[in-house]
Amino acid sequence: MSGNNQQLNVLVSGGGTGGHIFPALSIANEVRRRHPDAKILFVGAEGRMEMEKVPAAGYNIIGLPVSGFDRKHLLRNFKVVARLLKSMRLAKNILKDFKPDIAVGVGGYASGPMLKEAQKQGIPTLLQEQNSYAGVTNKLLAAKADCICVAYEGMERFFPQEKIVLTGNPVRRNLLECGATPEQARQAMGVDPNKRTILIIGGSLGARTINNAIIDGLTRIGEAYDVQVIWQTGKIYDNQCREALEASGVKNVVQMPFISNMDMAYRAADLVVSRAGASSISELQLLGKAAILVPSPNVAEDHQTKNAQALVKRGAAIMVADADAATSLVEKMLVTVTDEVAIADLCKNVLQMALHDAAGRIVDEMEKIIAAKKS
Repeated sequence: MSGNNQQLNVLVSGGGTGGHIFPALSIANEVRRRHPDAKILFVGAEGRMEMEKVPAAGYNIIGLPVSGFDRKHLLRNFKVVARLLKSMRLAKNILKDFKPDIAVGVGGYASGPMLKEAQKQGIPTLLQEQNSYAGVTNKLLAAKADCICVAYEGMERFFPQEKIVLTGNPVRRNLLECGATPEQARQAMGVDPNKRTILIIGGSLGARTINNAIIDGLTRIGEAYDVQVIWQTGKIYDNQCREALEASGVKNVVQMPFISNMDMAYRAADLVVSRAGASSISELQLLGKAAILVPSPNVAEDHQTKNAQALVKRGAAIMVADADAATSLVEKMLVTVTDEVAIADLCKNVLQMALHDAAGRIVDEMEKIIAAKKS
């Protein structure tokens, strides 16, 4: 396929959270690597994270005025429906102007109207489902999709089995290319190069439950002299967490609102405490990192708990329920990080679940679909 000189047009739609956007960008980067002259257009939801992250990565994006259904206030859904109809009209125009060879949906609001319209027009569609529990949008689009790329076994509960390809979730390439030793990485993160290190991350926005558990446990962490903590709190909780840390006088915790060099942060860590979003889990698997997962309860269909359980079943992670974090998270992480046998087992088991080169496998499927359509 790379032999023909025909221009390749690829449309990528979806977003809402980092968990949808990072895989979408990884797929686009892989298309660009193989087909440098390909035209790639993103379609996202107005006012969501992708409208900022995608242009920053060097791609064009169009925003649709689409939003999710309000399950609590049903009357507000008149607006939602009006926005959806407007988005469908805009989707038609986008397809007419851009003429994609394939439309790729990564989940999230915007991919609904965009891929539905593409399917109506006979444009091939590929879905990428990051979670172990399929999202609503992808479930609605599955029947007419050409291929559904998944990261977990057992997805035929949600999708037609003959369309499923197990590819894994694409992750940010730089995470896998870090050449530093753990000691160098700890120095880069501003901590002691020789101490057992716990990395706490709450996703791109931070996690209130995890942060509160750490605030309440600061004194206990301060007593664990042979352990240190790198604590990413998210911007919203930055002041509250920083003030609590200063007031506690605890010296073995370094706090920051955001970590830009995640490759170094992961390399520095013996143990990671994290939410159980699909992207985070794929990163932990590919890097072979021991983790305690605290699934967010505020997500559709409680899919983070299901993601975490898929690892716990294989001895590849420890799970602490959000409701139990206040009482047990700090103790659990301090006990685990110093237990070398437990850490080694977790690392070994999680690494066995890793699916490598997901972006490459997904683009392979795209190329097959386009080639079949053209022949």
